[in-house]
Amino acid sequence: MDDKEKKKASDVFRQVLSSGISAALGAEDTVKGLLHDLPLPKEMINGLLDNAKNAKTEFIGSVKTELRDYLNKVNVSKEIDRVLENYEIEVEAKLKFHPKKKRKSTVKNNQK
Repeated sequence: MDDKEKKKASDVFRQVLSSGISAALGAEDTVKGLLHDLPLPKEMINGLLDNAKNAKTEFIGSVKTELRDYLNKVNVSKEIDRVLENYEIEVEAKLKFHPKKKRKSTVKNNQK
């Protein structure tokens, strides 16, 4: 797979993931909106909302697990070596030193 194909696959994956996250995180609100006008018993509405909330929690948990598993497989030192070998690092910095403002002394002389 060349760089162009990798970038295209990465973009597609990012779009799919973004759509899935949006759908999962908005599920509870979507269900609330749909059920708002329906004449359903309160218990049924609460059950449906709980299902939406559980789906969201389950989705987030599975994403966390997958991400953790992926990151556990990443060899950080190898990746740092790869970046240092293939990229130039440019750092720009601006430092300013300002004199401290002198405070007025609040100590009184107690002379007789």
